[in-house]
Amino acid sequence: MINFIWLLLIVAGVIVATINGQPEVITDSALQAANLGVKYSFDLIGLMTFWLGIMRVGEKAGLVDVLAKIIKPFTKFLFPSIPENHPAMGSILLNLSANLLGLGNAATPFGLKAMQELQALNNGSDEASDAMVTFLALNTSCMTLVPATIIGVRVAAGSLNPTEIVGTTMFATFIGMTLALTSDRLFRFFSRRDKSK
Repeated sequence: MINFIWLLLIVAGVIVATINGQPEVITDSALQAANLGVKYSFDLIGLMTFWLGIMRVGEKAGLVDVLAKIIKPFTKFLFPSIPENHPAMGSILLNLSANLLGLGNAATPFGLKAMQELQALNNGSDEASDAMVTFLALNTSCMTLVPATIIGVRVAAGSLNPTEIVGTTMFATFIGMTLALTSDRLFRFFSRRDKSK
């Protein structure tokens, strides 16, 4: 469906430019966008390398462990079916720590590992467990304390105040996370109630 939408937008743009007698606008815009995309990609490579390095230093210094200990009671409440020292919980804590620091790319490997561990606890079932659904909801909507990637994009785009979004990002991601977890609990409650009938 998304491919159809993109095709529709491109064809509409070509038709409008042709009708207005300016087909060169399409080529110029495409080249400028491609150049800008490459520039932003290189800027983000530097930014991600920096933050992944900081994350690694923080991990070696014990900062990630401290953050994991802070959020551990929260995760024990959200994932009561996971044994306390199971590898899935460690991967979940690392994923959430990376997401809190705004490092979505760094969080992805931990998220994949957490899902593999959760599937091992799921006894090979094709149906997602409660813990898997909760983790997916939390992973996709986790609160961000430092939106490092977005700040990097704003720096690359020449923003005069790239960090001005921190407060609103924290607020918006907190609301999103709260709604996702509330929805998860409500759907689970209604699902269990329907199954018990």
